[in-house]
Amino acid sequence: MNDRLGPMGRIWNLYKKGGLSSAVASMIDSKSAQQVAFIRSAMKMQRQSSPLDVPLDQLQAVVFDLETTGFRPHSGDEIISFGAVAVAGRQINEERTYHSLVNPNRPIPPEIEKLTGITDRMAREAPPLIAVLGQFFEFVQRDVLIAHGSGHDKQFLNAALWKTSKIRLTHRVLDTMMVAKWLHPDMKSHDLDSLLDAYEVPVTRRHDALEDSIMTAKLWVKMIDRIKERRVVTLGDLYMYLSR
Repeated sequence: MNDRLGPMGRIWNLYKKGGLSSAVASMIDSKSAQQVAFIRSAMKMQRQSSPLDVPLDQLQAVVFDLETTGFRPHSGDEIISFGAVAVAGRQINEERTYHSLVNPNRPIPPEIEKLTGITDRMAREAPPLIAVLGQFFEFVQRDVLIAHGSGHDKQFLNAALWKTSKIRLTHRVLDTMMVAKWLHPDMKSHDLDSLLDAYEVPVTRRHDALEDSIMTAKLWVKMIDRIKERRVVTLGDLYMYLSR
């Protein structure tokens, strides 16, 4: 899967020392309790770090993508796939990736199966959400998250974190769509396909969480030079311009 995943036994100590409420702990088995404790600890640690002064060409980031059963997590739609790739400045490490299907405990709509290639049988055999969330955040660690059209992904991540761990996402998230709108206000569309074409990033396989992550990462590293041409150097500088 990747070389960033490691043992979570130390997190189990948090659980034993009261890192989880008894109400939550009583509802889950010990392995799930370890995963919940890890997620809660990761979110707490993330609040203590600030990458705003880091130059973009030195930024440690994870570019990620989710596939879901639909667009409304609060109406029953669920995550069915995570994909992610590590990026250090302009360097994409395609050997350091994370990918997993997720069991959504609900049928895959026919249009989503056609779009993603993920079938009901594949989903039923996939690990539960809490296990995949734990693996994903152990992969991410404290890195900045990058996604294209991140509103969708943040909405589902927050719903998943709250449902499993009663916590919200604390990682900083950078949206390549918002960056593109700032860099190219005259483009008719800022969807991923249009930008991959504009930046001459080869399309491999769309609506596959890992492949979309890698293509978005390639788009991001090409954007860095365009951003620096505007004398925007750090992540904090970029956030300031995007907020205008």
